[in-house]
Amino acid sequence: MQALTLAQASVIVDTALARGRELKLAPLTVVVLDDGGHLKAAKREDGSSLLRENIATGKAWGVLGMGFGGRELARRAAKAPPGFFGALSDMSGGRMVPVPGGVLIRAADGTIVGAVGISGDTSEKDEDCAIHGIAAAGLKPDTGD
Repeated sequence: MQALTLAQASVIVDTALARGRELKLAPLTVVVLDDGGHLKAAKREDGSSLLRENIATGKAWGVLGMGFGGRELARRAAKAPPGFFGALSDMSGGRMVPVPGGVLIRAADGTIVGAVGISGDTSEKDEDCAIHGIAAAGLKPDTGD
């Protein structure tokens, strides 16, 4: 089984930030977690607001914890009985943010090796940056679509 390396996590973060600058997005915060939910790499651009790190971590942690990408997580949250995702958030210590922008990182064989969460612009634009970062590291992004 492949493990996410620091070098790969660094490529993901730096490429995602470069993509954000290319698209002229608001300042981003990028968080990369390994398959155990531990921080592997993170960067917060100048001007990125106070809660962005928590939001990005929540996006990554939520998809990793549930085992599917942010788009599927958002769909399930929309269909779930009232309070269900609130309960999940409570159980996870508030680390569950069920929106696009949380992307699973898969190895070539499909194994989940980590997750990326990005916050700063719209969820869809955050997700676009995560996809570019993961692909640049030679890994497969899984958005839940």
